[in-house]
Amino acid sequence: MTTFYAPQPNRRALLRLILAGAGAAALPGLAACGSDDGGTSADTVSFGNNQSDQVPKDAITAVLRSFEGESGLKVAVNTKQHEQYQEQINNYLQGKPDDVLAWFAGYRMRFFAEKGLTGDLTDVWSKVSSGYEPALKEASTASDGKQYLIPFTQYPWGVFYRKSVWQQRGYEVPKTLDEFVALATRMKSDGLVPIAFAQKQGWPGMGTFDQLNFRINGYQFHVDLMAGQEDWQGPKVREVFDTWKRLLPFHQENALGREWQEAAQSLQQGKSGMFLLGSFVAQQFKGADVDDLDFFAYPEINPEHGQDTVEAPIDGYMMSRKPGNPEGARRLLEFLATPAAQLAYLKADPTAIATSNKADTSGYNALQLKAAQVIKDAAHITQFLDRDTDPRFASDAATNGLNAFIQDPDDVDSVLKGMADQAKTIFTG
Repeated sequence: MTTFYAPQPNRRALLRLILAGAGAAALPGLAACGSDDGGTSADTVSFGNNQSDQVPKDAITAVLRSFEGESGLKVAVNTKQHEQYQEQINNYLQGKPDDVLAWFAGYRMRFFAEKGLTGDLTDVWSKVSSGYEPALKEASTASDGKQYLIPFTQYPWGVFYRKSVWQQRGYEVPKTLDEFVALATRMKSDGLVPIAFAQKQGWPGMGTFDQLNFRINGYQFHVDLMAGQEDWQGPKVREVFDTWKRLLPFHQENALGREWQEAAQSLQQGKSGMFLLGSFVAQQFKGADVDDLDFFAYPEINPEHGQDTVEAPIDGYMMSRKPGNPEGARRLLEFLATPAAQLAYLKADPTAIATSNKADTSGYNALQLKAAQVIKDAAHITQFLDRDTDPRFASDAATNGLNAFIQDPDDVDSVLKGMADQAKTIFTG
């Protein structure tokens, strides 16, 4: 997840410098993410952490403390605010990144690997590969056939709701878009906000685009569009935005000024009926409220594709290209591949599932068990727009284009032209 929210002209210029690989000195106001000491001592590993929200931050901290106890090494944790981490990743990797750093599977992982900005983890994979299914190894592999990511956790995106609210109102899970619209219409008449929505952080709306695109046009078109091989001004993409325009009146208003946590709280408080998000939405629910949370796959729109695709991002860890403590970095990454490390994280943040096939799932809650089954049953899995496309396109064209559409859905022609023009420049320029 990512990136920019309504950049001002001067910030847009800074963005271009970042994406061009400008050094930190050229970027006043944007500090480098790297640790000052770089983890250069033999007994210390530096760790770049993007888990800035309290729940996941506490969870990964517990894992790292466990590693310290087992290994005798120290971990210097360098935590950056989640969106800031995403914004600065390109500059960070070209500066003095931490030995081990958080990132995601998908196009952007391969992009940085192919630029030579991250370290080859083939030797680590030779030790841990039995703990992963082939699909996870594939998701961690770049075009050179080498692995550059250790998967840690995974989670699905879906439409979340409170079971008690739905039981009280007599709502049923919609299977098709028409049923979804009918349900949203009923919720609105019942005094609920049908669909909680937030876009201040720039990335949540990408999830709605993804769902609509692969439900309407299918997995392969979606993948090709993300790779710059399809036309953003074509009729297939136009249908996605026309469908979204039909649904926007059911979305929570003023989304550009709301963070996802606030939207999740409106669902938790029973003010909203549904919320399309990743299962990390449960971080905003406590105690018995977590047991009241459920989700369903986004409804079918085109029968040709049904509900065959699930958005299920893989979070994991990479190694810098020149770690200050290469041996310690590899030991930490090998530890993060273990079911014990992943389950320790999930104990503190039970909103995702372990990626290790050796993890004991008997302690999973109902939401985790459902998440695991949904991912297992999917014919196709996507990673999320900002992970499945070129980082330059995600950070600028996609974010600004979606924000502009949400702000003025009647101006879709200029939105699509802007996105198409930038796609041509980025992918073929």
